[in-house]
Amino acid sequence: MKICIIGAGRWGKNHIKTAAKLGILSAVVDSNPETEAFIKETYPNVAFYTSLQDNGALNFNAYSVAVPAEYHFQIAKKLLEEKKHVLVEKPITLNSSDAKQLNELSEANNVVLMVGHLLLFHPAILKIKELIDHGKIGKLQYIYSNRLNLGTVRTEENSLWSFAPHDFSIFQFLTQSYPTNVQASGGAFLQPHIHDTTLTTIEYPQNIKGHIFVSWLHPFKEHRFVVVGSKGMLSYEDSNPKKELLFYQKGIDFIAGEPVKRDGPTQIISYENSEPLLEEYTHFLNCIRGTESNNKISGKHGMDVLVLLEEAQRSLEYVRT
Repeated sequence: MKICIIGAGRWGKNHIKTAAKLGILSAVVDSNPETEAFIKETYPNVAFYTSLQDNGALNFNAYSVAVPAEYHFQIAKKLLEEKKHVLVEKPITLNSSDAKQLNELSEANNVVLMVGHLLLFHPAILKIKELIDHGKIGKLQYIYSNRLNLGTVRTEENSLWSFAPHDFSIFQFLTQSYPTNVQASGGAFLQPHIHDTTLTTIEYPQNIKGHIFVSWLHPFKEHRFVVVGSKGMLSYEDSNPKKELLFYQKGIDFIAGEPVKRDGPTQIISYENSEPLLEEYTHFLNCIRGTESNNKISGKHGMDVLVLLEEAQRSLEYVRT
């Protein structure tokens, strides 16, 4: 299996490095002359093209699209029409109708379409899913995520679209269901109509609730993820240097009709130290080979995340007006 990486910017270079590590990097497409010199020096056996229109640029089995989001649709559409397997960075497109069209193309041409929701391959998130599935926390009740920092402020998108896609994808993965209700509120302080902070509340079937709090106008960095169940709770804070996954044997029990706090010990849960992008690429390759099912970061999954973002955005605009 040979792959071509489209886009060699900051994140694209990580794609290139990962594909090279797996021994599948065959070509790079990028229009920057400085990038061409870097690629030819660092990876002398890798072909370089300045455009997909260059002769030979469409001669590969699979492609990874790591360009700015506004170009995702047109590039992925071209590749799918050429019956190529495609891994496109998140968001899959800028709107759900374009995402739907890409999914239809991948099905019609029988090729794999995946979206780079990288955190679904984060070892701590995978461990949390395993613990939920094995009943460690009992019945899943509540999930929340705080993704907060001072900067980087965007001018073309709000904090919801900048940060929350990660969390929507994780919530979908952990609940294995689709929300029945999504509501968002927030504040635009630095630029008109571009929300610097948003709080999204989500309701799932079986009385599972959640919230996603994102902001680039916050005094300190906090990337915290908490899962609450009937038997215990899990917490993972990526912004903490220790990056510990903690299990709290805490909750509320009803004894003789009265709510009584259960305050047991806290346990550090170990998890594998794997590279998420490497795992994502391995999954992509296995799906192309047919040895794994494409149900984790499929184009459909990416489209669902966009639909939820659009629903949250409509809620924001309704509140604002």
